[in-house]
Amino acid sequence: MTAINSAHVSVLGLGAMGGALAAALVKAGHATTVWNRSPGKADDLVAQGAQAAASPGDAVRASPLVVACLLNHASVHEVLDPIVAELAGRTLVNVTTTTPAQSRELAAWAAAAGIAYLDGGILAVPDMIGQPGSSLLYSGSADAFNRYQPLLDLWGTSTYFGDDAGLASLYDLALLAGMYVMFAGFMHGAAMVASAGVPAREFAAMAAPWLTAMTGGFEEYAAVIDGGDYTVDGQQSLEFSDLGDILTASTDAGISTEAVAMVQRLIRRQIDAGHGREGFARIIESIKTPSS
Repeated sequence: MTAINSAHVSVLGLGAMGGALAAALVKAGHATTVWNRSPGKADDLVAQGAQAAASPGDAVRASPLVVACLLNHASVHEVLDPIVAELAGRTLVNVTTTTPAQSRELAAWAAAAGIAYLDGGILAVPDMIGQPGSSLLYSGSADAFNRYQPLLDLWGTSTYFGDDAGLASLYDLALLAGMYVMFAGFMHGAAMVASAGVPAREFAAMAAPWLTAMTGGFEEYAAVIDGGDYTVDGQQSLEFSDLGDILTASTDAGISTEAVAMVQRLIRRQIDAGHGREGFARIIESIKTPSS
C-alpha cells in the first residue's frame, strides 16, 4: 500500500450511512477510528478492527483525515466547533447532507481555522457503499480531493465539481429532487390502481420498465431547454400534456390529486401565458420563476 492508501481516517457519526463508510475503510485495511454520540454504535466496527474514540476530540487527534457523517448542518457545528483548534492542519470531508449555502458556510469556517475542506454528497443507500452504482459527489479543496481520491473511491465512483464547496450539494439535492418527484408519481399511480384492487407490486412491475424508458427523453429535453426555443418541431405541446383526465380519474378513485396537481399547475401557468402550443419542456420556466 502507498502512504495514502493506508491512511489513518476518523469517522464521526455512525448512523446507517456513517457506519457503512467506516466499514468500507476497515475492510480495505485503513486504520480507522470511529466516534458516535450514542454508545454501542461502534461495537460491530470495533469487532472488525476499528478503534473507538471516547470523544470527537480523541477521534480527530487520531487521524489527519476526518470524515463527518452527521445529522445536519447544525450538528456539524455542534460536534466540531468545540474542537476546531484540533482540526487545524487536517482535512475534513463532510458528507453530512447540507444545502449549498450551508456547505459554503462550512468551507469558510474551515478555511478560517486552517482546515482543508471537502464537501460531499452521497448518491447511494448504505447497502450500496463500495458496490457498483454507488456515486459520491465532491467539491471544495482540489488538493484534498486529489490526495485522498483513492480512499474516497472505496465508497463509490467519485466526481469532483471544483473548488466551490456548494456545488456537490447543489447537484446532490437536484438529483434527489428528481428522485423524490418520480417516487411520488409512482405512488400516485399505485394509489390509482389500488382503487381497482391492483397490488402495488403488480403495478411496480409495469411502472419500472416504463419509467426507465422515459428517462431516454432527458437528453432531448435538455437540448430544448439549453437552446431556449420551445417551438422546435417534434415536441409534445403543453395543450396536449394537460393532465385534466388524470386529475379527474384520481378524484373518481377517491385519492388525493396533490402529486399530479403540482405538475398541472406548472403546465397551466404556461398555457395561460399564451404558450399552449409550445413544448412540455417549457414548464421549466414556471419552475425558474415562482408564482406570486
